Amino acid sequence: MSMFQRGAGMFNTLLRPALGAPVVGKLLSGSLAEVTYVGRRSGRRVALLVAYKRRGDEVLIAVAMPDKKTWWRNFYPDGGPIGIVLDGLSRTGHAVARKDGKRVTVKVELDPIEQA
Repeated sequence: MSMFQRGAGMFNTLLRPALGAPVVGKLLSGSLAEVTYVGRRSGRRVALLVAYKRRGDEVLIAVAMPDKKTWWRNFYPDGGPIGIVLDGLSRTGHAVARKDGKRVTVKVELDPIEQA
């Protein structure tokens, strides 16, 4: 595990509880979300925090320093299922990663909310 990956892990560990806090969580949840997915090769469930922008049922995640990260490759080029917590609600969707030069974005199309 690289120094960068250890730092990212510490960042996730520190901020994850803050997302659930009453005041701080409301401030952070408009730009940070927890995503979950199953690794394509490892088969392990992975959870991590990402910065995002949302437009309706579409969530865009700009992957900062994509050459140092591997998670987005699970969704490149064909995409795959993803879970995401938005505003305290767990949602599911289909994520597809796109590369444009050195830039990588992951676009999540949210599944419809099932009515009880």
